[in-house]
Amino acid sequence: MKIIKLDAIESTNTFLKNMVSSVVVDDFTVVVAKTQMKGRGQMNSEWIVEEGKNLTFSVFSRFIDLAVENHKYLNFCVSLSVFDALKTLSIPSLSIKWPNDILSENKKIAGILIENMLKGSNIVSSVLGIGVNVNQDCFPESLPNATSVKKIIGKETNLDTLLNDMLRRLKEYITLLDKKEYATLEKAYLEKLYKKNVPTMFKNSQNILFMGKIIGVSKSGNLQIELENETVQEFGLKEISFAML
Repeated sequence: MKIIKLDAIESTNTFLKNMVSSVVVDDFTVVVAKTQMKGRGQMNSEWIVEEGKNLTFSVFSRFIDLAVENHKYLNFCVSLSVFDALKTLSIPSLSIKWPNDILSENKKIAGILIENMLKGSNIVSSVLGIGVNVNQDCFPESLPNATSVKKIIGKETNLDTLLNDMLRRLKEYITLLDKKEYATLEKAYLEKLYKKNVPTMFKNSQNILFMGKIIGVSKSGNLQIELENETVQEFGLKEISFAML
């Protein structure tokens, strides 16, 4: 494993993707930045961090035989590695909000951005971007649902120790992925899924409210919700949100 530590860059994912396009990059190369000027979350949302207080890093991973249709299991691997490492810090009510935000209670503590490189019907490699709010005390008013490890447990956490723990767990989960232990990964992910099997108010992309309960993740990676009439409907990213979080 090669870890590249940088002070300030636009985005660890962008930096690593540019590396991959210009030179041969070793499997499991990691880029860590003290701060990102243009950090990105899902659907090009902005990821704002305070310099030197948090973990912002990206991991390059190669795959031998990972079909595009099985991309959700890669998401499970990354989400579980972050969840498990944070769980050791005694953070209460930890869960994974589909597809890959990590929550404590209903506050976001970590986010993940996965960018895949494809060849035919296979994912040949990915850049796995991870952002974790660790020692930051204050967040902008525009992020009312953001929190950090320090705000929750009341003390600072060593960034290098937490990083190494997440990377170790990520390697273990990717080993399961390589072995096609898909059922194991799905079971572990669904056990930690936020609001699973809990009647909840949702809002669709047309701002229409409806009741339902999350029952799983479809083969294509969409969220499966059982409606009040007991039918099951699938929703993609940004097609649905919690009415209250």
